[in-house]
Amino acid sequence: MPAVNRTIRALAPVFAGALCLCSPAVSHAEQLPPTGGGGLGSGGVEDNKISAKVGKVDFNYDKNGQGAAAGPLAPQGNWMPPACWYAPKYTPAQFKKTVEPIWAADSTGPQWDLEQRKRYVDGEPYKDFNADKAGKGYWWDSYANENYPAGWDACEKPYFWVDNGDPPPADVPEAVTPEILAHLAYAEILVPDTAIELAPEANTKVNLPTWAWLDKAEFKPVSVTASVAVLGIQATTTATPVSLKIEPGTKDATLHPASGECPIENGSIGTPYTKGSADQLPPCGLTYLRSSGDGTYKLQATVTWEITWTGTGIDGDQPLPSGTFGAEQDIAVQEIQAINR
Repeated sequence: MPAVNRTIRALAPVFAGALCLCSPAVSHAEQLPPTGGGGLGSGGVEDNKISAKVGKVDFNYDKNGQGAAAGPLAPQGNWMPPACWYAPKYTPAQFKKTVEPIWAADSTGPQWDLEQRKRYVDGEPYKDFNADKAGKGYWWDSYANENYPAGWDACEKPYFWVDNGDPPPADVPEAVTPEILAHLAYAEILVPDTAIELAPEANTKVNLPTWAWLDKAEFKPVSVTASVAVLGIQATTTATPVSLKIEPGTKDATLHPASGECPIENGSIGTPYTKGSADQLPPCGLTYLRSSGDGTYKLQATVTWEITWTGTGIDGDQPLPSGTFGAEQDIAVQEIQAINR
């Protein structure tokens, strides 16, 4: 992207924000076309005025992932959410009010300003900002993922027009789709903390089996829905817990099972300890073979979450890379003291 084009992208949100406050009111019919779908969110209408970000992504969060002790998933492999995407942003009038002050400021250079006027005003290929198509489509632009470092923008195409009901140009792979929304929703998922229940709790003994399990009530599927209301598209991404992995924090320990991977079966993550089970091997847990001395071992518990998504026009659940979330716990291991009589 030329440096001047980066400048206009940097300045545009400033002008757009001001326009939201001063653009004249128009009828609701002129603001948004029929979406034909069940998209969530506001649709970009506020106080009977068109928002400069009609194509913004709205998120609807499942209550399970919003507790105080929660965190984002670490995706397995090289998966990353999109750095940016394209979606509707301006009506013809808004687009004109956004770019003309930038050109008038002469901050991007006369040659580049002239090329822009040719492209969007003089019919090469657009005429008068497509004013004659008001209410029949939108100017599309890029939206940056706020989770990426400042200044990161992989979307370098200039503004382009899309009529209502038409697909975006085929040469814009970053144009928003249900699949892109599914990836954005993945990045928004928060899962419960993985502090596991232990018996004995916190302090255990050498060669004494320690039982481990997770609160069944908290570990349920977590979903986030992302949508673009003006396009009537959405996607729901769901994380489902599938296994708990235990790492004892020392080589002097035996895991149960030997892999340290406890499968989640019928919604249960390990088996809670019951009175009288102290001498039994737990289905999920560990046995420390050496004392931690005056310190503690760092027990690491990590839950793997299976990720699937479905969305507008999609049949069935589609897979995405699994994610993990883990936490450490301090475990003190003591020698069993013999009593001499």
